[in-house]
This record gives sequence, structure tokens and C-alpha cells, in this order.
Amino acid sequence: MSSDFDGYIERRCTDSIKWTRYGEDVLPLWVADMDFAAPPAVIKALHDRIRHGVFGYAVEPPDLRQVIVARLAERYGWQVAPDDLVFMPGVVVGFNLAAQAVGQPGDGMLLQTPVYYPMIQTPKYAGMTLDQMTLTQGPDGRYGVDLELMERTITKHTPSRTRLFLLCNPHNPVGRAFTRQELSDMAALCLRHDLVICSDEIHCDLTYSEHIHTPIAALDDEIAQQTITLMAPSKAFNIAGLKFSFAVIQNPDLRKTYTAACRGIVPSVSVLAYAAGLAAYRDSDPWLVDALAYLQANRDYLCATVAADLPGIRMACPDATYLAWLDCREAALPGGPYRFFLERARVALNDGAAFGPGGEGFVRLNFGCCRQLLDEALERMRTALAAHAS
Repeated sequence: MSSDFDGYIERRCTDSIKWTRYGEDVLPLWVADMDFAAPPAVIKALHDRIRHGVFGYAVEPPDLRQVIVARLAERYGWQVAPDDLVFMPGVVVGFNLAAQAVGQPGDGMLLQTPVYYPMIQTPKYAGMTLDQMTLTQGPDGRYGVDLELMERTITKHTPSRTRLFLLCNPHNPVGRAFTRQELSDMAALCLRHDLVICSDEIHCDLTYSEHIHTPIAALDDEIAQQTITLMAPSKAFNIAGLKFSFAVIQNPDLRKTYTAACRGIVPSVSVLAYAAGLAAYRDSDPWLVDALAYLQANRDYLCATVAADLPGIRMACPDATYLAWLDCREAALPGGPYRFFLERARVALNDGAAFGPGGEGFVRLNFGCCRQLLDEALERMRTALAAHAS
């Protein structure tokens, strides 16, 4: 399948959050949706469903569970049962449900910052405390997990009250696809201290060729019994606005508790979301292969350009996601890097401070766009840095 990822698609005046938040002269490389058209099979499935003209309440497509089960087995060697799946309208809904299901007021939730900012709000919605630790950044800019710090964070209360570990893998914003050993070490700590793991794996299909994604629940059955895994086609196939995701919960008691936490307030998945999700997973992997190749080329181009042309800015090439985590601390930009690039380069990025401790002095850049747009944004940033230096 050939796909035109180099083509520019006008998104202004399409009710896009990404393209309407800032002025028309601003290039938006912030919120995590891509500027590519969805896969042709997804668009066709939506057209076919729309032509019917009736959009009542939906039941899941009969093939959907088997398609997902087969996909998990083929891609990750992970054997799950169809009944292990719970469908819902979004991964953010999913990890908030996990907090409501597992936590009690006063219990703790473990987070590793900097991390996807809606996760930071999750404990307070459930009346839980935020037990946070920072990821460790090496000299090369890559992040890892300090296991001793992780254990101290879990056990800092007497008796320990940490009940839930909210993991992000592949990690947003730092771009790590944690190795099997790293995941095994983290899981062992959770088992030892009886923590339920909720693993946000929404970017799992966006792992680059030199890395692999391992679902933490696929490590062994004991870990699976204490894990809620959240996945969705929304990032990889660029259908985030359609609101379709699923949880994999292999422990039937935990799954029952999880579904009970909906409490009548979580809506069901829509008929169009089901149609798009099935078409993405069943029919769109050739498109995904092309998309990943394009994104990897964008990633490599971005890494080279940052190193060569953006003085004082550093980044480690991400293992996964289309999100780059730019370390701007050496540049000492007035007003901070987010405001500097917005006001002086007219490029909108995400402010690293929003991702919690360890995010200060960073910005997150979305390179899920055509190369022409990425190149223009980088040139604006280079020009702004040069003007500041002079």
C-alpha cells in the first residue's frame, strides 16, 4: 500500500483542538494526534456505516473480540481470552476507572514522572494520594527506572498504603519502550507489595524497528492476574476523536470490580467508533507499516536537526511514539522554552512542566506531520534561537 504522508491536509476550520487553540500564524506541534488522513479501510468503513443513515445504540461487531485476541497473540505472543476484553470510550477513562475500582480514599497511586499529564490528575478524582517518583535520565538523555527509589516510594508510608501503579509504556512523553527486564523488575516490586498494575499501552503499535513492545501482563500469569492493560487504535491509526479503546483484564474478579466501577457514568462505545476500530485492527496494518516508516524517518531527521541546528537543545531519539522530548535547560530560554518558542518562533509545543516533576525546562514536540511542516517548524525554532543568541 502506498500512502501520501507528505501531502499537507488543511485542518483549520475543522473543529480541531490542535489547529484552533493558537493563532493562524502558529504551527501546532503539540497535542498527540497526527496530521495524516486515517487509513483508507477505516474511512471506507465509516462511509459504509454512514450511508445506512441510522445511528442508534450499538453492540460490538461480532468479529471484534477475535480480531483483537488474534492481534495480541501475533504481535506480542500474548494469549488472552475474548472475555478478558472490556470496551470503553478512551484510555483516560480506562485509567480513571482503574483508580475508582482499586483505590479507596487515602490509598496511594504510584506514578513515574514526567508523565502524561492526565495521569497526574487521576489520584485526586479517586480521593487517592499521589505517590510519585522521577524517572532517571542518563548522560545520553535516555530515561530509566531507579528500582530502589521505586521501592522507597512504595514503602514510604507505614503501613504501606500504595495500592495502584499507573504505568505508561511506551512512555509519554520520554519515548521509552521499556525492555522486558525493566518491566520484569517493576512487576516484581508490585507483586511483592501487592500493587495492582494499570498499564497505559496506547502507543504500543508505534514502536520503531530497533525496539519491541512487551505488554507487562504478558510476562507471566501471576503478573497478568494483577494487571489492567489499556490499549486503543486511536494513536497508531489516527482516530483518537472517535473514542474507542479497550482494557485487557485476565483476572475475572478484578474485571468484575473494574466494570462495576462504571457506576452508570461511563458511556458505551458508539456505532461509528466500533466500525472504525474494527477496520483499523482488521484491515489497516499495511497502512500502519507505511506510517511507521514515515514517522521513523521524521524521528531520525528531527534528531539530526536538533543536534546540528538547535544549540542548547538535546533529545534522545524515542523508542516509540511520535512525540519528542526536548531538553532545553542548557539554552536558558527567557520565560521558559514553551513560551519562548510560542512567542518568538510561533511554534506551539507542550510545556514540560505540565508533565510533573522532572519536566521543567523541557517541551514535547509532535512529529506526526508531513515533513514540510516539521521542517518549517524547526527552521522557525532555529531562527528564534539564533536571534536570542545574538
